[in-house]
Amino acid sequence: MNMAMVIKNNQSATNTLNTVNKNNKALGKSLKKLSSGMRINDAGDDASGYAISERMRTQIGSLGQDDKNAQNGNAMLQVASGAVDSTVEVLRTLKEKLINAANDTNTDADRQTLQREFDQMVDQIDDNANTTYNGMMLIDGSKNKMVIDPGTHTSLTNMSLHEDTDEDTRLVDLKDKTGNSLGILSTDSVTVSYVKQGETHVVTTPVTYLNNRGKTRFHTITSLFDEVQKQIGGTPDLGLKTPVSDIIGTDATGNPVYTPDNKKAVTFIADEPGTEGQISGLTISITDKHGQFRRTANTVLDNFEETVRAENPSPDNSIVLHTGTKANQAVKVPLTDMRSVALGLKSTSGKTLNISTQKNANAAINVVETALQKALDQQTLIGAVGMRLGFTRANINTAEENTQASESVIRDADMAAEMTEYTKNNVLQQASQSMLAQANSNSSQVLSLLQ
Repeated sequence: MNMAMVIKNNQSATNTLNTVNKNNKALGKSLKKLSSGMRINDAGDDASGYAISERMRTQIGSLGQDDKNAQNGNAMLQVASGAVDSTVEVLRTLKEKLINAANDTNTDADRQTLQREFDQMVDQIDDNANTTYNGMMLIDGSKNKMVIDPGTHTSLTNMSLHEDTDEDTRLVDLKDKTGNSLGILSTDSVTVSYVKQGETHVVTTPVTYLNNRGKTRFHTITSLFDEVQKQIGGTPDLGLKTPVSDIIGTDATGNPVYTPDNKKAVTFIADEPGTEGQISGLTISITDKHGQFRRTANTVLDNFEETVRAENPSPDNSIVLHTGTKANQAVKVPLTDMRSVALGLKSTSGKTLNISTQKNANAAINVVETALQKALDQQTLIGAVGMRLGFTRANINTAEENTQASESVIRDADMAAEMTEYTKNNVLQQASQSMLAQANSNSSQVLSLLQ
């Protein structure tokens, strides 16, 4: 189309100027992408892509913090583990001292010396329990799981007796797991020992007794502990749970606890809940009329193990390690009470377990053995959580890596492609500027008509 020769409006220059502006804008975008390394610098570049990538960036930042949380949590658990490790070492040493004290090559004066050493090591256990991380106490019971009121009762279970054993079974009729007689005779004596509130109770009585009518009767499991209570006086310390089922106690949340093999077992349950009523180191041993131990019977009767630990009522104070990008994605870590009172080595009034006699030292061996098992259980829990945090960190790092890769696909610039685009825009910009100059010179041709 032929265009008139005009000077007021230079349409060619106007059209070319618009093209120059477009090319300048395109060149500017190319420069911005090349300088930032990102295909999307703001929502105007790609609105949906910008929103998606921003969510991914938030996810990446959250995963990074999760990894730090897991690292810090693992560091805290290492502090707790170190304290428990020290307690385990102390308990091992205590058991050695007790085995020494139970040996009659020592005099009672020697045992007094051992008692002083014992007391110091028990105090060290309390020092270990006061270990802190970032000002927080860890294994003093303040980070315990929830324990409903009034607390748990100690359960001491013997799973080595025949499953038909009940509270009315006579001692002379006791059998082992496979049905073999324990070989207890009517002329034998039975010794029961246990510890409550740092006080050691040791009672020896014949296998037979005289009833109110003067007739000889054989002790049953129930009558044996009635006799124990009669001799030590005061309120009963133990309650016998009839082994009519595989239920051997109640846990911290009020749910029944079963034997591992779901078979019946003889269980003694403390009458009083919590550490105030804690019973530890229950031992039953048989001696014949000559004072010799019946080893077969004692091997079976010495197998009372703590199946429910005495704990005071407590809200859920478990440590929470947040390791997820959303609310409630956390690992809960209950750290149990590792103080000497909770381990049964000291009374709530501060009285340490007495080992000044052979019988007391012998009774204390099982108490320390039970305390050692509690500490080892705590070690196992800490180790298991630490291992879990290791897997958690590996999962977090993988998720962070994959999310970063996805965000890169959406947002990062392909530098080769962007350089090609930049070169094209740069040539177009220079060409359009040259053509703008040419369009502006076209109007000057009118001057030749005015001469």
